[in-house]
Order: sequence, then C-alpha cells, then structure tokens
Amino acid sequence: MRGFSMAELMVVVAIVALVTGLALPSFSGLIERWRVLQAVKGLESTLYFARAEAIKRGGNITVRKHPTGTSGCLLAPGNANWDCGWFVFIDNNGNGNLNAGEEVLQSFPAPPNIDVTRVGGSANIQFDRSGRVVGPFVGFSLVPHDKNISDLAARGLCMSSGGRIRTLKPEDMPCTSG
Repeated sequence: MRGFSMAELMVVVAIVALVTGLALPSFSGLIERWRVLQAVKGLESTLYFARAEAIKRGGNITVRKHPTGTSGCLLAPGNANWDCGWFVFIDNNGNGNLNAGEEVLQSFPAPPNIDVTRVGGSANIQFDRSGRVVGPFVGFSLVPHDKNISDLAARGLCMSSGGRIRTLKPEDMPCTSG
C-alpha cells in the first residue's frame, strides 16, 4: 500500500497548526517594526521634500499636521499629535496655516496604528529660503499604538535647524536637540 493513513495526516495537520500558532505572535512585532519604519521614512522624505521646495521656491514652505477629522481621523487632538498625517504647502503669508489660494504640494495619510508625536508640540514646521527650519529643532517620536516610547519598535526622528535628520532607537529617545 502507498500513501498515508488518515491518522498520519491528522497528526501532520495538528503539528502544522501548533507550529503556526506559536509563530504568529512573533510576526506581530515584525509587522509593528515595519509599520513604524514606513512612517519614519514617510516623515523623513516629507521633511527633505519640504526643505528642497523651500530652497527651490525661495522659502515659505510649511509642513503641517492634518487637522483632526481629516479623512475620518479623530485621533489627533492638540498640536503635538500628528496621528492624522501631514501635508506640505506653499505658505504665501508665512502664518503657518493653510489659507485659500495656497497650494498643497504633498500629503501623507495617517500611518496605520502608529502614534506620531511632535516634540515641542507645534502643529507646523516652516522652512526659509535657504532650507533651514524657522524656529527650534524638529523632533518626533513614532510608537506603535497602545505601546510606550521604550518599545523595541519605537523610533525617534530629529531634524536640526540646518536640515540634518537622525533616526533614533528607543534607548536614545526622545530627541531633545537636533
């Protein structure tokens, strides 16, 4: 006789189910780290884009958090919480707010299940004509939702006033200077 008996097949199926059940929890940490890194890269590329546009256009470029209620996002009260995403626009009057007639150049949606918090709490980041940040350094912490800053997946992003960006691991967070 060839083949497997029903009992042998059931044992193999049970072993595969057991191994899969043990492996799945370890994938959740991997997925969280991947989501945080995607959000960090998105924020980093937005800041570099805004800096380049400020140099190209002679300044008045602002990165601003999406307001609470944008695209159904209700998770971003206050200035420090950037969970709803962010956008880059030409700030003609330099007031840091998107007004009628000001062009949005780029928009980044809310990163899924990631808490994005701005160190210093401002709702916008402005760049001058030389690509420098107007005001103090820029700092963010990006943490999986319902976790804290010491979680292994958490990352920090710091940008000096001159435009240099660093990504920090949990043990180096939060960033307190550029």
